[in-house]
Amino acid sequence: MKFKVALSLTLMVCSFLRIHAQGRALNKALSNSPIAYAIYDESGKLSSWNRLIEKVKIADVVLFGEFHDDPIVHWLQHELIRDLLDDGIRPVLGAEMLETDDQLVVDEFLEGIINDEKLESSATLWPNHFTDYHPLLLEAREHGLPFIATNIPRRYASLVYQSGLDALGELSAEAKRLFPPLPVPFDISLPGYKAMLSMGGSHSLETFPMAQAIRDATMAHFISNNLNEEGPFIHFNGAYHSQDREGIVWYLQNSDPNLKILTIHSHMQAEVFPPDTNAVGRANFLLITNERMTRTH
Repeated sequence: MKFKVALSLTLMVCSFLRIHAQGRALNKALSNSPIAYAIYDESGKLSSWNRLIEKVKIADVVLFGEFHDDPIVHWLQHELIRDLLDDGIRPVLGAEMLETDDQLVVDEFLEGIINDEKLESSATLWPNHFTDYHPLLLEAREHGLPFIATNIPRRYASLVYQSGLDALGELSAEAKRLFPPLPVPFDISLPGYKAMLSMGGSHSLETFPMAQAIRDATMAHFISNNLNEEGPFIHFNGAYHSQDREGIVWYLQNSDPNLKILTIHSHMQAEVFPPDTNAVGRANFLLITNERMTRTH
């Protein structure tokens, strides 16, 4: 009996030592391997994917600010949706990269009425749509999730750039359904818009940040109109549209100050540790990716 107990204890110790050795070997391997991304909280403290997911679950709106050609960010966007679905949460999806006059085409794709080829010929898609955003549409179609085209048609954003926000009032009632009710508020004193005035050239005109603002306002409007109780609205947009809680966030809060809005800000740097000080605090979560990663386009 004593022999069996001793043998059992010996096996347990050996097993523990083996697992411990494997853990040390894994940690060493990871420490010597390239790291693709890191997540930080608002204060710049290292956080985790699980922590981010838990915060996403209790938000009304999640604004995922991206660099459009960053493959790590696009992969994590997809993983975010899958993790929510695995936990029984059904988000609404939406994106800057699809324009409001293409909503019918998007819906027909989600319903299986049209295929990839018809989607491409009928909608205004970005050049990197099929590598970066189409997987999100496919995920939405597979799981029956809404996918909202939130951006103003570019012809109207161009009109604002040329002639200002007042020019939208001259459009037809049908056209006005594709952006927020007029008049659209515009605060040039917001730092993000104010900074656009100093970018030089013809872009120094006030209509340049106005064109950005009508995009932000339209995205916020269609996010607000498509909230549901089954899960958060996950919105994919360029980082500038939501950084420092301006842009889309400003318009969302004007619509409903009680909305629980979570922001994710993407940033690239040579090493993912530590975060650049100028990137810290721009969002609830800072997602840093390695700038040497191959771009998608």
